[in-house]
Amino acid sequence: MSNDRAHADHVHEHPTWKQYKWVALWLFVITVVEVWAYYIPAFVASKAFVPALLLMSAVKFTIVVMFYMHLKYDHSLFRKLFTGPLLIAGATLVAFLFLFKR
Repeated sequence: MSNDRAHADHVHEHPTWKQYKWVALWLFVITVVEVWAYYIPAFVASKAFVPALLLMSAVKFTIVVMFYMHLKYDHSLFRKLFTGPLLIAGATLVAFLFLFKR
């Protein structure tokens, strides 16, 4: 009995199956839009193509991290330890894109 009580004290919230289904649906829809965009020659030739794909990839990454890695339900310290270095890495990549722009 004491083990059950200790386990109950450490239980934290997780997404439900319904939430997982919606998350999977959104990831599928974004992936379909990404693939569809690739098959539009005028859009591929435009300057908006790469930023659009990067934005969709970033949204999918965020969804996966928040729900499948349970970062949304973890302690805020873990979110800060993950998000801080991620923002620094992203800013570095953007700086390199501008630095080596052709």
